[in-house]
Amino acid sequence: MQLSWKDIPSVPNTNDMLDIVLNRTQRKTPTVIRPGFKITRIRAFYMRKVKFTAEGFSEKFTDLLAGFPNINDVHPFHRDLMDTLYEKNHYKISLAAVSKAKTLIEQVSRDYNRLLKFGQSLYQCKQLKRAALGRMATIVKKLKDPLVYLEQVRQHLGRLPSIDPNTRTLLICGYPNVGKSSFLKCITKADVEVQPYAFTTKSLYVGHFDYKYLRFQAIDTPGILDRPTEDMNNIEMQSIYAIAHLRSCVLYFMDLSEQCGFSIEAQVKLFHSIKPLFANKSVMIVMNKSDIIKFEDLDQSKQEFLQSLYDLKDIEIMNTSCVEEENVMQVRNQACEKLLASRIEQKLKGAARVSNVLNKIHVAKPAQRDDLDRPAFIPDSVKELEKYDPLDPNRRKLARDIEAENGGAGVFSINLKDKYLLEDEEWKNDVMPEVLDGKNVYDFLDADIAAKLQALEEEEEKLEQEGFYDSESDIEDDEIIDIKEKAEWIRDKQKKMINEARNRKALNNRAIMPRDKIKRSFDDMEEHMYTIGHDTTELRNKQVIAKAQGVKNHKGINIKKKLQDLDVDVEEHIRKKKRPAHQSDRLNDGLTSEGLKEKTERLNKVQRRERNRQGKIGESDHHIPTLLPKHLNSGKRSFSADRR
Repeated sequence: MQLSWKDIPSVPNTNDMLDIVLNRTQRKTPTVIRPGFKITRIRAFYMRKVKFTAEGFSEKFTDLLAGFPNINDVHPFHRDLMDTLYEKNHYKISLAAVSKAKTLIEQVSRDYNRLLKFGQSLYQCKQLKRAALGRMATIVKKLKDPLVYLEQVRQHLGRLPSIDPNTRTLLICGYPNVGKSSFLKCITKADVEVQPYAFTTKSLYVGHFDYKYLRFQAIDTPGILDRPTEDMNNIEMQSIYAIAHLRSCVLYFMDLSEQCGFSIEAQVKLFHSIKPLFANKSVMIVMNKSDIIKFEDLDQSKQEFLQSLYDLKDIEIMNTSCVEEENVMQVRNQACEKLLASRIEQKLKGAARVSNVLNKIHVAKPAQRDDLDRPAFIPDSVKELEKYDPLDPNRRKLARDIEAENGGAGVFSINLKDKYLLEDEEWKNDVMPEVLDGKNVYDFLDADIAAKLQALEEEEEKLEQEGFYDSESDIEDDEIIDIKEKAEWIRDKQKKMINEARNRKALNNRAIMPRDKIKRSFDDMEEHMYTIGHDTTELRNKQVIAKAQGVKNHKGINIKKKLQDLDVDVEEHIRKKKRPAHQSDRLNDGLTSEGLKEKTERLNKVQRRERNRQGKIGESDHHIPTLLPKHLNSGKRSFSADRR
């Protein structure tokens, strides 16, 4: 069941509707037609225009009709609410006008497509197309008022609260300014406007809360005045329809302080006048604003007048104060309990529901085979047993007695082998009465296995003493030691990588030092390359050469002299690695100000203008573009190729 209508597409006015559809037709269909074309092609061109335009209007109207709810298919509460707010007949007539316009446009499309099939010339087909689109536009323009009305309804429908008529509901009603909105704001998180004057609430407000893991909805209704239904306005009729149609627990609020502007007598009369709407509903009367005055503090005449409410059956009366939040939750919880109890009673009263449950239950009773009586068999040994008496010292011992004697539960373990039925009673507590594949494992054991095991151990000791298991060389060579060291280094490296990954994961998206900010020296790189097994002699030579480019150390000794031991031609290396000369900026050299730079760019653009017009890459490009395309000037044609 649809509870809200927030996804209804917007309804454009007539001018926007025409612009949308006609522009779409212009964009989606061909636009070039010539007198020289075959008449069949001309007919198909204009028939496609007419058909596409009709389909555009039909698609828009179909979406519009599908988006609005059918007033006959919704819940009676929503139907009466829409009738009050929008006037049911006006709503139906507007949707019917749109539906009729859709039918007329489809009929115009069929008629003019039938006429276009017999068009004799381009002019005749064009005039038929204009006439068809003109009639469609006239039909759409007649929808001016219905479309404006439906757009207003759409905007108001989207703002209506989502009220489920069949869920657990607390309905708050009463005179204006008696504290209904304040109570709703206390028990839910609904954003309800609360003001100290009457008719603050002009529409239905819904709030939700949980009680006993069930979701409830509480509805704040506008205030009702004690007058005939014919004289009530739209604001009051919303409350009447909510009380009449929603399955709920009704909370009738009363203001004993009379600060709402209505006397206690008027509030009691209103309750009795709308009491017929409370049929088959649980009702509670809430005496609000108990912080100002209570029932016990009223005059005797007013107490006697209120006594008629206390004498009503199945109606509970409670006191509360929304300002001090006194008994607010108690009122809510009691109302929820009454609502749940009434809903369960209604379910039990439904004969159809009970019959459906009974149909799912089948009690199987076996059919009697014969007339013989077959009583239960009880062995004689069981019949002869004496009745167990826990106070008798000579009573038989039970398993629980043995358990109590041996430490009780958790200490004593029952002997599961005690009831084994074996040929020999001594076999019960054997260590290996294990069974495998239906056979006792102990039957396959060798009786002399202990002696054989002892002989085998003595033989092993003798071989060890003679040196049979000694290796040829107990001293590990250097290669094995190197392999072990590398293996140990790999294990250590893996552990470090795992720890680094765990540390990164433990950061929890906190900032870390970026890689480009982490500075590493040349010595660190050289050491890392050496540790992973690379030859770093060349790297070390390059570092020394870089330092030797005319630089002296702090002692004043030229570093080039120290390179003789490395057998490196230092001068040749420096000559190869020498940086190129600094290149000047050809674009900006010679320009002393920003104005000169802009003038230079402007002159460059002027010089490129003619070259760009001719489609040349540069001054040396002699390309001549084709001025007369071949496909426009070749072959025999019955019409002129001049498109101008």
